[in-house]
Amino acid sequence: MITFDSHTFQNEYLPVGGTEMNAVVTVTAVVGAHEAPPVDAEVIVVIDVSGSMNYPRAKLNAAKAATAEAIDCIRDGVRFGIIAGYERADVVFPTRASRDRLAVASNATRAEAKKLVKKLSADGGTAIGTWLRCANEHFGIEPGVIRQAILLTDGCNESEQPEDLDAAIADCEERFQCDCRGVGSDWDVDELRHISSRLLGDVDIIPEPGEVAAEFRAMMQRAMAKATTDVRLRVWTPVGAHLKFVKQVAPELEDLSARCVQVDDRTADFPTGAWGSETRDYHVCITVPAHDPGDEMLAGRVSLVVDGEPGSPSRIRCEWTEDEARSTRINREVAHYTGQVELADAVQEGLAARKAGDLDTATVRLGRAVQLAQASGDEQRLRELARVVDIDDATTGTVRLRPSVEKLDEMVLETRSVKTMRVVRAPGA
Repeated sequence: MITFDSHTFQNEYLPVGGTEMNAVVTVTAVVGAHEAPPVDAEVIVVIDVSGSMNYPRAKLNAAKAATAEAIDCIRDGVRFGIIAGYERADVVFPTRASRDRLAVASNATRAEAKKLVKKLSADGGTAIGTWLRCANEHFGIEPGVIRQAILLTDGCNESEQPEDLDAAIADCEERFQCDCRGVGSDWDVDELRHISSRLLGDVDIIPEPGEVAAEFRAMMQRAMAKATTDVRLRVWTPVGAHLKFVKQVAPELEDLSARCVQVDDRTADFPTGAWGSETRDYHVCITVPAHDPGDEMLAGRVSLVVDGEPGSPSRIRCEWTEDEARSTRINREVAHYTGQVELADAVQEGLAARKAGDLDTATVRLGRAVQLAQASGDEQRLRELARVVDIDDATTGTVRLRPSVEKLDEMVLETRSVKTMRVVRAPGA
């Protein structure tokens, strides 16, 4: 059994004339300590076997070894499959002879799958949309099943047009989730982020082939720990109020606004995919009509809908005041995640300016990223930034662009710019 708990953090006071209310909603899910996650799950591993995986050969060998590690993590009874992708998509396991779309995990089927993966060779181009369509065809159609794809590539989608990939993603939406990993430095961050975002997954870089196995093992373990497949964040607003946006702000930044599913005129649902034991934070922004000092208003209610069952809502309220000390106090959670969003934007804008040759803008934006990382205590982001800029003073954001930067270091910074630090709360807070 999985249980959910949510808390809302906000400063409910608005100045006279104020019309924008911000709140952070923290959602924590806990799977019973002695309960195994449901067997009613399906997982497909999609491995890039295009020709570039041979250069160096260690990439293909690492991908095969990593897939074997992932297979070992699949629980008995879970249905699974392996797809090899190049300009086509070949189902490696289960074999055609079985006539099953997916195999049921057991010692025998895991051993057979690993034996077939070991024989894979690399050749041809890259057609990620074709790979996704193949996975979609082999996942089942029964409702309530947790469906997860894990996709590894080392290159760009060179064998298809962008519209072909977009059409494939659209066909896969709400069918399965997809976590994407790029190995090396020859793949496109925006391309994989687009796939993972639309398919409710995540994206990360694996800088070296030797790191693939550990990453695949961790990804499969997370997939096996999922306990429910359909969780939606529901936001209700009263007449006169309007929902400006809903964003996931931890553990990664993801604007959910475009995923809005209108329930009625006042209520909207935002799909969040499958959950295991984990915590996620959401930033909800609602615009309200201005009121007189002392007036109060319920700006909105936020609740979780788990497998179709709505839970108890949290209230977002407003009170207008002439007390400047109250109205200008920024809630710690809201301030923290506003800074995290600005940090991600500064990194991405700085790197884009650097690539475009606008070195002045790149210096200013990456300097601001350093300043924000320093202020939030994000040591990991500071280390990543230090591979792209020389930091003279982190507190003021005084930096100098490095004349020569490894492409891999730049891609690590860009890929992980959306990963956030959670706000540090006092015990019991």
